[in-house]
Amino acid sequence: MLDKRDAYQDGSIWYYAPNKGAPIAFAILFAASGFMHRLILIPSKYKSWTVTGLLPWSALLFTVGFILRTIGAFGQWDNVPIYISSTVFLLAGPPVYEGVNFFILGRILYYIPYLSPIHPGRVFSTFVAMGVVIESLTANGAALVANTNATKSRKEVGEALLKAALILQICLMAGFVSLAVRFHYNCCRAGLLNKRLKRVLTVLYISCMLITTRTIYRTEEYFTVTQVHVWADPDKVAPLIKDEWFFWFFEAVFMYSNTTMLNIFHPMQSLPRSNKIYLARDGVTEVEGPGYKDPRPFISTLLDPFDIIGLIFNRGRQEKYWEADGVVLNGGKEIKPGCHV
Repeated sequence: MLDKRDAYQDGSIWYYAPNKGAPIAFAILFAASGFMHRLILIPSKYKSWTVTGLLPWSALLFTVGFILRTIGAFGQWDNVPIYISSTVFLLAGPPVYEGVNFFILGRILYYIPYLSPIHPGRVFSTFVAMGVVIESLTANGAALVANTNATKSRKEVGEALLKAALILQICLMAGFVSLAVRFHYNCCRAGLLNKRLKRVLTVLYISCMLITTRTIYRTEEYFTVTQVHVWADPDKVAPLIKDEWFFWFFEAVFMYSNTTMLNIFHPMQSLPRSNKIYLARDGVTEVEGPGYKDPRPFISTLLDPFDIIGLIFNRGRQEKYWEADGVVLNGGKEIKPGCHV
């Protein structure tokens, strides 16, 4: 087996000999973060399974990915199944964090439904539907690219799938952030951007920035590599591939920063636990209403989240229960300012 740890290691799938200590450390850190989300934040303190219930799952994906990378670092540099499994798990984690952000924005829009550019309940279903497609492309592409025993044509298919998935992930995030910014702008114009909203929106923006930066790194990485794991001339290999610190900084550090931020500045610190509670137009009073419902069939809400057809034909409009400014239709009751139920 390989003994000397140089920049380039003959026979190593990673090009280099992977660092042994870093994957152990990050496996422990992500496991601890997932434990905090699962046993402390979600069930007892904020009871927010419907908003941040995916956080333990994403932390688990990273934990497993780093455990597998640890196994590979200890002498298994040429172990194809270990490399493939580690790559797939690590690539699958960030899209799950994106899913958490979709839930968070949806809950924010429920809080001020009359300024929402889209039905709040459609944020998750619409963006996750597109995210599932991207996730499947990522998993299949990563498996084909990482498999050194695959034929050249299958590798090319894997590269194409992975590149397409990474580009689509950036486009998806751009669309998502645009939606959040539009809502932010609406709140500013209406004078309803209070400290709590600013805080949760800031957390959302930082999370999106961390995930997008990591995705850009991954996209550049896979566009840089023309023939994966074929190091005919190591001197010509791009630093992005042969220098391991890029991975630890843009992948591990960025994603751990994201999960830690969501632990410390949990979104439900600033939002009501029920999506029926909204902020009245006076900007102070919180009111429990009947909830923001969409009478259309699910497939219609998925394909037309902005209800463009309804706008064109003037039908299926949402009941504007918030127009009562504290006196809600259908027997809704007023809640003291700042009270969470």
